[in-house]
Amino acid sequence: MTRALAKLLLAMLAAASVSACTATTGDLGRPRPTIWSQLVAPEAGFWSATFRDEQASYFRLTDDEEQMRDRAWRFVMPSSPNSVFQGEVSNLAHTRILPVAAQSTDVSDYFRGLTSISFASQASRYNRLAEDANADRLLIGPFRANAGRVVNMDRVRMRTVEGSPDVPVDKQAPAYARVVENEGLVFWVCERVDFRIRSYRYALANLVVEMPSREAVKAERAIMALEMEARPLCQMQLNGAFGEDGKRPVVYKG
Repeated sequence: MTRALAKLLLAMLAAASVSACTATTGDLGRPRPTIWSQLVAPEAGFWSATFRDEQASYFRLTDDEEQMRDRAWRFVMPSSPNSVFQGEVSNLAHTRILPVAAQSTDVSDYFRGLTSISFASQASRYNRLAEDANADRLLIGPFRANAGRVVNMDRVRMRTVEGSPDVPVDKQAPAYARVVENEGLVFWVCERVDFRIRSYRYALANLVVEMPSREAVKAERAIMALEMEARPLCQMQLNGAFGEDGKRPVVYKG
């Protein structure tokens, strides 16, 4: 297959997914399971990632790995209200059909979305900001616990690959690729949580400039609490699939 043809096929898959991703949502805002999300998207994501020279494993996901990806969905989606297009982009990045670099990194997105919604008073905007930060904070703990279980099992996985003569050679590369995928997801969630925090701080500062209110104190406390909750996640001990130099995960490179 030529690169031009491959790009065309990927573009067609991305376009087809837009209509599929706009279906009604389930718990935590995730799309309800469909043929697209359960069968087509994972396969398309595997080949898209492989085409970009990213690590991709054909192994089936464990229960914890699948749950970790479900919990990550909240954080990798845009926090900005009414961001339909960016939501579709992030959804495609979550399935790995698009690279993470396709996501917006503009911290003003959230503020623009927040101020585009009609509220009864300025207090309502501050309250919405505090509610969004608090909702993020409450979901970080479960994700961190889930990620910890996956990291521990990956440690067992790699010890077995390296130490057991019963593991065939052709399973070593996909085993390592799965460890890279899992740790890359943790890195990605940390990046997007940091992006959310910076977006919330940008929104708070500009709300105070435009519409000063005592409600700003509650929003500030919510953002600080989110920062405190995020710190242990982004400092958790991983298996070092990307080395110790702090480089961006290869699995999610742009």
